[in-house]
Amino acid sequence: MKFNDIIWGALLVAFGGVLFVHAQGFPTIPSQKVGPSALPMVLALGLGLCGVLLCLRGWRERLAGRGGNWVELPAWFASRPQVQAVSVLLGVNLFYLLAADKLGFVITGSIYLWGLMAVLRVRPSRALPAAIVMTLLIHYAFYKLLRVPLPWGVLQPIAW
Repeated sequence: MKFNDIIWGALLVAFGGVLFVHAQGFPTIPSQKVGPSALPMVLALGLGLCGVLLCLRGWRERLAGRGGNWVELPAWFASRPQVQAVSVLLGVNLFYLLAADKLGFVITGSIYLWGLMAVLRVRPSRALPAAIVMTLLIHYAFYKLLRVPLPWGVLQPIAW
């Protein structure tokens, strides 16, 4: 799916503005000129500038008659398997966002990977064990080695 540059530019300007306003609320460090808000604010200004440049480019193309449609659907959009795969990909990401805190990373991650493997037509007898093993390996790498706090959810009583 291709969106016109004006749409992407406006989104970048809006995101940069929100980031800039949010970063102003970061705490300051006493006797320091540069605090934790400096980098996010510089990034926000850069995003805003890129957004303005994209909008200008989009308007120039539209005035020259080369602007095209606001949204152009790709050729694969008419193919049912690809649309189904993209829908499952979006669905499992939404599922993870909504369920990870309640169910925990291990259960949610296993369902996530199993769903993706199902779309890729991996046999269920291989997909489920692979999803569980991969999720446990990812959990070990992040939780134990990198010390990233992952949600335990319903598995909190047996957390290791």
